[in-house]
Amino acid sequence: MSMGLDGKVAIVTGGNSGIGKAIVLELARAGVSVVIDYVANPQATEELERQVSALGKRAIGMDADVSTIADLQKLIEAAVKTFGRLDVMVNNAGIETRTSILDSDEEAYDRVLAINLKSAFFGTQLAAKQMIVQGGGGRIINVSSVHEDWPMPGNTPYCVSKGGMRMLTRTAAVELAPHGIRVAAVAPGAVATPINVPTLKDPEKMKRLDAAIPLGRMASPQEIAKVVVFLAGDDASYLTATTVTVDGGMTQASPGL
Repeated sequence: MSMGLDGKVAIVTGGNSGIGKAIVLELARAGVSVVIDYVANPQATEELERQVSALGKRAIGMDADVSTIADLQKLIEAAVKTFGRLDVMVNNAGIETRTSILDSDEEAYDRVLAINLKSAFFGTQLAAKQMIVQGGGGRIINVSSVHEDWPMPGNTPYCVSKGGMRMLTRTAAVELAPHGIRVAAVAPGAVATPINVPTLKDPEKMKRLDAAIPLGRMASPQEIAKVVVFLAGDDASYLTATTVTVDGGMTQASPGL
């Protein structure tokens, strides 16, 4: 299946574990060279670079803190210096504090908003500027969450950051459309990744979670990554300014009352 991605260049923030890692591998399978941003576990990044090499593509790891504009700029420069251009920006980095409105402190709020939303805002800005300079358009994909729209009590800063990402996606897409740059978001539901390890290790919680999902199970990271790669490719040529929800039906589940 040709997705029109062969020879393209991507940056994936938070790219060495979880959904980010799966995105890196799926992009490589589609023929993309990748800059992998990470802040921890360089060994995991090196292992991922080897896996990408085994697929016949190139990847470079960059230790960059995406909550700072200077480090985001470093990622863009690395893509251009190493691979000559930037075609796809995936704003995937994210954290959560699992704190409510009553017990979130300033530090928790600032950290979540900086890593989840500020990074996507300026990642979009800097990627778009590079895409405009080089010409030919581009693709920006924000990895959001069902919680851009669906409340998660006890995780308020996270929900606020994803709600912001929803409107960043829509507004930036309208602004950047004249430049041939498409901006879309992917909103995963429950995914088997490191961020969800506490739930994965608790059989009671897993039973409750699976029961709340019409498809009856969590997603694998690959199932989310495949949607990201679809959005990056030519088959999504008319898709912009919207979110694709990939949640196994979770947000539409109803007791049927």
